[in-house]
Amino acid sequence: MRTTTYDVVVIGAGPVGENIADRVAQGGLSAAIVERELVGGECSYWACMPTKALLRSAAALRAARRLPGAREAVTGDLDTAAVLRRRDSFASNWKDDGQVSWLGQAGISLYRGQGRISSARVVEVTGEDGAATSLTARHAVVIATGSGALLPDVAGLREAAPWTSREAAAASAVPGRLAIIGGGVVASEMATAFAGLGASVTMLARDGVLPLAEPFAGERVTGSLRDAGVSVRLGAEAGSVRRDDGGTVSVTLTEGERIEADELLVAVGRTPNTQDIGLDDIGLTPGAWLTVDDTMRVLGDDGAPIGDGWLYAAGDVNRRVLLTHQGKYQARAAGDVIVARAKGEAVEGGRWGRHAATADESAVPQVVFTEPEIASVGLTAAVAAASGLRIRVVDHDLGAVAGSALHADGYQGHARMVVDEDRKVIVGFTLAGPDVAELLHAATIAVVGEVPLDRLWHAVPAFPTVSEVWLRLLEAYGR
Repeated sequence: MRTTTYDVVVIGAGPVGENIADRVAQGGLSAAIVERELVGGECSYWACMPTKALLRSAAALRAARRLPGAREAVTGDLDTAAVLRRRDSFASNWKDDGQVSWLGQAGISLYRGQGRISSARVVEVTGEDGAATSLTARHAVVIATGSGALLPDVAGLREAAPWTSREAAAASAVPGRLAIIGGGVVASEMATAFAGLGASVTMLARDGVLPLAEPFAGERVTGSLRDAGVSVRLGAEAGSVRRDDGGTVSVTLTEGERIEADELLVAVGRTPNTQDIGLDDIGLTPGAWLTVDDTMRVLGDDGAPIGDGWLYAAGDVNRRVLLTHQGKYQARAAGDVIVARAKGEAVEGGRWGRHAATADESAVPQVVFTEPEIASVGLTAAVAAASGLRIRVVDHDLGAVAGSALHADGYQGHARMVVDEDRKVIVGFTLAGPDVAELLHAATIAVVGEVPLDRLWHAVPAFPTVSEVWLRLLEAYGR
């Protein structure tokens, strides 16, 4: 077995693993990264990029049809083949040559194969040809293996070979009939995408649509999906699934009704990719989520770092926030602290300064690219109240803002800010409406920076833009 030593070994070459390896390399440490599939990971090939490409063309068409003058210029429907070709380009046609080239330019060594931790600081890589390589890390091993789709324990489901988010994102054709089990972000976005591409979609949303968002967000998306022809079945639960010899999938609900479709997408959650990475050899449980501190060091059952703190985990695998941008944020924190510890830099005030991921708890931004878009950051009103904060909720009709009326005829939307009354700062912000994604970062800065409302009065929004909603919310709040 060939043996090589690096300062840091990263298992998983998705966006999180790439960012950690790059951060430590920029800090002067040597880095190796291990990947069993495509360099670039889930987001590049089966999630963020291809799914948003599937959604964008229909969204642009809807926007054009909302504007007189532009509406008259629209002479046909979507070209599905063109949409899929554009999606393919954003997934790099499922080839990772560009990402591999970037690793080389960054000075990061790539090992293709299955990486398993065999002992402290040692990762064994088994290639497709069976050849094994042992990588020893001087300072840290980082697990950045992400998550996979969760398949619930429904009779016949696995045998029916359902789609997960991967198959939906990479579909080579649009099914005539698509059934979806789930009502969360992936389910809602894919219902929006495939309905826009002409599929007849049935959505089985047992726990509602976007149940973790502000209630008005789920209500608006539900209404929009129904307007687009999607059959949204709130409270419906799959009892069993069967695919016949002709390929038709039948979903029998617990109440007895049967629904038939050409394809079935299951989007009910995620599970950590930790089943086969050697956790059992270091006293951890294979297939489990990993618990970490704010510097991403993995903690054991006793709450202490593994060994002398050589093991880290960033991204989905630690279950703090299952979003690519938060995983990359964690990666930057972990990479910086690994370099700092390797160089023996002093700790200030018992903490590592900016080398800690603290935004995961209260300042997470997220956009759901449905119709309408849902953009949110921080806490919902329900979560803020449950956490013991004394809050005030301020709502405003986003369609009543002058910039919204200019943006599209009949613009409909809603804005909500959740204020911590004791500190007079915003702790949560949610927008629902066309193209609200680009408004989100201002709210993120307000929440992360804990900007007092008295100061926000001096952040004057430009007229006439949709951002004027900030002024209207502050007016509604009062002084």
